[in-house]
Order: sequence, then C-alpha cells, then structure tokens
Amino acid sequence: MTTTAANSSFLKQLGSSDKRKRDHAVDSLRNFLQHRNQLDELELLKLWKGLFYCMWMSDKPRNQQRLARDLAGLVDIVHHDTVLPFLDAFWKTMAREWNGIDVLRMDKFLYLVRVYLQASFRHFAKAGWKETSRIDEYMEILKTTPLNAKNARIPNGMRYHMLDIYVDELDRVDEDREGKLPLEMLLAPVKALAKDSPTKSVRERAKMAMEDERLKDWSNPGGAEEQANAAEQVEAGEPKEAIGGGEEWSGFDD
Repeated sequence: MTTTAANSSFLKQLGSSDKRKRDHAVDSLRNFLQHRNQLDELELLKLWKGLFYCMWMSDKPRNQQRLARDLAGLVDIVHHDTVLPFLDAFWKTMAREWNGIDVLRMDKFLYLVRVYLQASFRHFAKAGWKETSRIDEYMEILKTTPLNAKNARIPNGMRYHMLDIYVDELDRVDEDREGKLPLEMLLAPVKALAKDSPTKSVRERAKMAMEDERLKDWSNPGGAEEQANAAEQVEAGEPKEAIGGGEEWSGFDD
C-alpha cells in the first residue's frame, strides 16, 4: 500500500457502492495509518477525498453514525506529528465539498464534523492541554478553513454549524472543568469571526457562542463544585442566600 498504484486502488475501494468493500478499506486504512510516520499534504488530501465518498455512500443512520465515529477514531491512530496535517486535510476537504452535499446527505456530514471537532479537542485534552504551541497551530487551522472570517470560498453553512457545536464539544471533552483548558486560546477563532466577519449573521452567531453560559465554568473552575455543594445544601433545607455569595445558578443550557 506504499506504492502510488496501491493507494489508487485503496481509494477506489473507500468509495465503493459495496458496503463490505468500504468497511474493508477503512480497516485497511486504519492499519496503514498505524504504520506510517509521515504523510505529505497531497497524500492526506487524497485519503480524505476517499473518506469523504466513503461517508457519502453510507446509508442508514446507525451505519452512518458508526462510520463517522470510526473515522473520528483515526485521530488517535495517526502518528503524533501527522495529527495536525491530518486534521487540516479533513477541514479542507469538508470546506471544498460542502456546497455539493445535498439535503438528504447533510445530516451525516454535520455529525461527522461534530465528532471530528470533538476528536480534535480530545486529542489535546489527553495531553492535559499542555501542548500549547500545537493547540495554537490547530487554532490557526480552524481560522484558516472552517472558521475563516473573510474567505468567501468557505461556506457560511459550515461556519454556522461550527459555531453551533463549538462549546458543546468543549463541554463534552472537559466535563469536569479541571481548570487546565486554555480557554482564551481555544476561543480565538470564534472571537475572530465575531470581530472580522463581513456577514452580520455570522458575527451575531459567533457572539452568541461567546456568550454561552457554560464558558463561565472554565473562567471560574471552582464554580461547578460550588454549585453542586449549593444544590446539596438547598436540598437539606439551608437558605440559598448563604451559599456562593447569594447568586442563583440557573443551570447549564441544553
């Protein structure tokens, strides 16, 4: 599979109309990625074109969701130095193909984007959010492609979806609010959209994401624990005003 001819055959199987062939191709890809330390941009873009059409051909919601999660799992398999180029190729592929996705197929690609954003955040969370230079590099990838403020070639539909799910996926990855998450750095692409997008609706959507109540928990890492303690004391019949300075917590947004 290291030759050009082998890769070409492999990519064709990813887009096969036969589910068994597609599944076999994904399994082969997983093995391939585990044994490759380096992949150049052209190779990664070719792989992602094949994976895009693998998702395109997938039918039935359960199969589509399983495939999306399997593809997101590839982030954990690729060599550490290849993770960011791999993610970059994913976002470039999605931006390039977005406007060609018909309404019947859009839901599965929205889900794929969601699980990929989560997988990318989880990659950094596993290292305790300590790899700040790599996080900053990834934020530049997001600023350049899916959350690009000014490039007219990036579909607004992709921007809207990213803004809708951005805090959701941070929330899922860092539910415990351990205080290690570099929030300002992670929100930089959203802030740039809120400030620099020439489209009013995009700016407003970005501002809404920045105003999400859950972001306050990261700004105040002890807040979630204080809120839990407050709830326990209220249930025990103690006055709420005596807890947490008298401020009432309204809970997380759904």
